[in-house]
Amino acid sequence: MSVDTTTAAPPSPPSRADRAGRRPALRRDGRYAGVFLGPSLGGLALFTLFPTAMALAISLYDWPVFGERQFLGLDNYTHLMNDPVFRRVVLNTALFVVLYVPLNVVVSLGLALWLGPKIKGRQAFRVLFFIPVMTPMVANVMVWRLLFQPGGLIDSAMQTWFGVSAPNFLGSSNWAMLAIVTMSVWQGFGYNFLVFSAALDQVPQSQLESAQIDGAGVWQRFRYVTWPMITPSIFFATTMTLITSFQVFAQPFILTQGGPGVSTQTIVMYVYNQGWQFLTMGLASAAGWVLFVIIMGITAIQFLGQRKWVNYDV
Repeated sequence: MSVDTTTAAPPSPPSRADRAGRRPALRRDGRYAGVFLGPSLGGLALFTLFPTAMALAISLYDWPVFGERQFLGLDNYTHLMNDPVFRRVVLNTALFVVLYVPLNVVVSLGLALWLGPKIKGRQAFRVLFFIPVMTPMVANVMVWRLLFQPGGLIDSAMQTWFGVSAPNFLGSSNWAMLAIVTMSVWQGFGYNFLVFSAALDQVPQSQLESAQIDGAGVWQRFRYVTWPMITPSIFFATTMTLITSFQVFAQPFILTQGGPGVSTQTIVMYVYNQGWQFLTMGLASAAGWVLFVIIMGITAIQFLGQRKWVNYDV
């Protein structure tokens, strides 16, 4: 039997006439693309790029709402670095992030693992866990404020069951941040819960069953089968939770107004106070840009280190 060893000739490049014929079609497609992209690009420029550039410019000025504006250069940033209140605010925000992000991820992942395919009514549980995310933040915070205040439900329950009064959660600098973190975890875990639940549904049951037949326990199946397959979702959830946690505002603003003292004031609250209470727009813009740099830096570090623990080859 003879074997045909001839090879197909490579396709010839398009001729100059063919390329010239395609140019009108490409220009027409480009115009159509511009028409469809125009509103989005215009909105991006008007509501994102322009305000961002203005905030950077304002941060270089003494910019009162009323009165003469004076160029200061980097003096606003120098003032922030030397302001003990701002340094405490940064530490408060960092403390919130350190407490909130791990708790949110652990609670979300734990509930997603518990609510496996064999649990009856798992769809109802999913809806139930996601309700706090859809509920307006202000309503959630007001309910928790009633729970935490002296004489509230938590205080009454502790007096009834244990015969002791609950700590003054919102009036004590030792408890106020923990109260804010607790309320925030309850309000925000539902989103990551759905992300993890969807990722766990994609883990092949055949691999888990094979590992179980080989003698792998619950922890070993999670460590060597489930975890590598859901790490992209964990990375996404952790990154998004980290970014939003640095921007926390409503919870401390309504629960404690940043108190006692400034023990629960966050960077966004500082920006709000400087801009709308003291009307120092330049200092508020500078603080906003400091927050932006912090978020960008930490996010960049996460992306640089993602390949060490996220398996994209699964």
